[in-house]
Amino acid sequence: MLRAVKYLRNGALLSRGHLLVSRLPPVKAPNSPFSAYVRVMRLRLRLFEFEDLPWFPAIIRAGMMDYLRFMISALGTYRPITPLLAEGLRRTRQTTVLELGAGGGGGTETVLASLRAQSLPEATITLTDLYPQPATWADIAERTRGAIGYEPAPVNALAVPAHLPGFRTIFSAFHHFPPASAEALLRDAVQAGTGIGVFEGAGKHWWELLLAWTVLPVAQLLLTPFFRPFRLSRLVFTYLIPIIPLCTIWDGSVSLLRMYSIKGLLELAQRADPTSQFTWQAGKKRHWWGPQVTYLVGWPSAALHEETRRRKKEALSEQPLH
Repeated sequence: MLRAVKYLRNGALLSRGHLLVSRLPPVKAPNSPFSAYVRVMRLRLRLFEFEDLPWFPAIIRAGMMDYLRFMISALGTYRPITPLLAEGLRRTRQTTVLELGAGGGGGTETVLASLRAQSLPEATITLTDLYPQPATWADIAERTRGAIGYEPAPVNALAVPAHLPGFRTIFSAFHHFPPASAEALLRDAVQAGTGIGVFEGAGKHWWELLLAWTVLPVAQLLLTPFFRPFRLSRLVFTYLIPIIPLCTIWDGSVSLLRMYSIKGLLELAQRADPTSQFTWQAGKKRHWWGPQVTYLVGWPSAALHEETRRRKKEALSEQPLH
């Protein structure tokens, strides 16, 4: 059984059992001018995001996803975690990444290129979502010559169909799931024995909120004409009726406030995997130019994985020859 996670005096977060975690910076002293902001950012606030609302116009949601995809790709947001993802593929002896909640597929091409730079030339990625975007994904598939494919049918991340293999990942979307659903998502991966990586493109700091309110809206206004594929509706609802940038500011801010802390991620893993079938680690990886990526990764323990492979081999050998 996994034991409770505890904070240590030196600022490190550790757990006994099969949980590993990187060191956390010490929290500012209570009398710090920023102590109130620090306390707020350590909480997970249950606020709504426009893109989660079923009645939210698809045309506005698509415009917001176009911006997110462009920024994640241009900034190489998830490049720092590709060594972790490559390790997960090697440990589970897989070459396919199954991306859940892929949205517009932002940053996926960067992740693929980084994986292949990690001596994984056969790596491929399959995009899935509960609300698939086959038109956008087809463009990505064409640019990558099929190395990035997609599932056109809706895929529930809490119950992934057995015909979709691969090391599961979820980028920039785990915060959308309330604790019970987040736990179910992790449990489904444990039961399938596939391995999973959860990645959020932020470190959950107060200055990231400041960027969401100031610099990023300006960038959105300047860069929108360059987003592809071109959509006239995107220009209309960005400049004439600025619904897209206003909703983006709100959703971006709320996303930070809804993010799970490292401690929270490990607690979810503990509840999803009470018998320690997986080895888990969580922490933050810093990009060379400053921003962080918060992550949780898990894969079957070595003994369990070898047992699973042995059983699969025996099952195949018992099949009648034709």
